[in-house]
Amino acid sequence: MCCFLLPFHGIGSYIALACAGVFSYLVLAMVFPGTIERIESTDLPEKSGDEKIDTLVAEGEKSVAEMRSLSQTIPNEEVRNKAESLVDITDKIYKKLLIEPNVYTQVKRFSDFFLPTSVKLLRTYNNFGQSGVTGENISNTMERIDAALDTSLESYSKFYDSLFETQALDIETDITVFDTMLKKEGLLDSDFEAKADSDTNTTQQS
Repeated sequence: MCCFLLPFHGIGSYIALACAGVFSYLVLAMVFPGTIERIESTDLPEKSGDEKIDTLVAEGEKSVAEMRSLSQTIPNEEVRNKAESLVDITDKIYKKLLIEPNVYTQVKRFSDFFLPTSVKLLRTYNNFGQSGVTGENISNTMERIDAALDTSLESYSKFYDSLFETQALDIETDITVFDTMLKKEGLLDSDFEAKADSDTNTTQQS
């Protein structure tokens, strides 16, 4: 429209064209706003296909969701950070189960004996914190729960690490076999050096 309406004989015309372009963009952006399309990640399977594993994962996700909701309403920032870290490591444990079904027995024991207590601790801390009532019993209980979160976080991290034991042993075995093959072919540095010394000695004797 500017090309039709304005004679382009000077720099002012080009400035007017640039301004018109910016104005048109702003108007169109308001009339036709951009949209954001959310795509669900497919990195992990939603279900394993094994009924007992899927049931356990569903129960775990339910507990994780409750723990996350409880942790977000804790007014004490330090305690809230501990609770959120505990939620994150718990979530990773169930994601690991989806990838490695062979850890079912360990995760089942975790779900039956340890997770319910953690959920109860967070629920109690949240209830006491939201009650608005202060007292020696409430304060002492909240302090003990705070300390228990430290212990739980350390224990959960160790448990999560233990789920990789089989995988770590498999890799260690592969590395051992690989090293043995390299040594057999004389392809390790130490063997190269030994072989070079042997060749040197043979040459000198000749």
